[in-house]
Amino acid sequence: MAKGKKFVISLGGSIAFPEGMNIAFLKNFYFFIKKEIKKRNKFIIVAGGGAITRKYQEAASKITQVSNEDKDWLGIHATRLNAHLVRTILKRNANPIVFDNRYKITNFGRYSIIVASGWRPGWSTDYVAVQIAADFKIKSVINLSKAAYVYTADFQKYPEAKPIEKISWNSYLDLIPQKWIPGLHVPVDPVAAKLAKRKNIKVIVVGGDDLNNLKNIMRGGKFEGTVLE
Repeated sequence: MAKGKKFVISLGGSIAFPEGMNIAFLKNFYFFIKKEIKKRNKFIIVAGGGAITRKYQEAASKITQVSNEDKDWLGIHATRLNAHLVRTILKRNANPIVFDNRYKITNFGRYSIIVASGWRPGWSTDYVAVQIAADFKIKSVINLSKAAYVYTADFQKYPEAKPIEKISWNSYLDLIPQKWIPGLHVPVDPVAAKLAKRKNIKVIVVGGDDLNNLKNIMRGGKFEGTVLE
């Protein structure tokens, strides 16, 4: 049997954990990953926070003044719970330890799946995915999101925003805020984007609900989405 490939998937909270848990998506994702494992492919899946992150941050802020660092920690713990959910449903093939700091796991070992969460304050799980790709010598990250593309502006606020199929890291960084703050809503956070530029990591932003599109990316075929490199 041919040797499989290794993939880093940034599982966006907007698609997997929106206002609650997107059970329909998670179920489809589960079966998709199981099929791909049979082809000897391996995955590092980085779980995002989703709406629960914002709710915890807002709740704390309504009671007292909360620092950005503490807001980040609330988000990190939300991603850890989400990561445990993903690890649990993929238990038979996943490392039982959630990858919650950079040096905790250094290889796949006997497992086909590693599930990661947020690590430290100062960035989102986008950064975690890019750093893992660099550490594991995987040349790209697939970012599954609610949005199918990176747009010229926030498409939810500006209907005239245009989808972008390919963009350089320099041009992308000109589109977004230069500083990370908790709750920043951009396709790839600025800290992650700068790291990806420095480490020469490609990020592919795609709509997470189209798993056939994801399969096309993995097979090197045509797909809908944005390539950042």
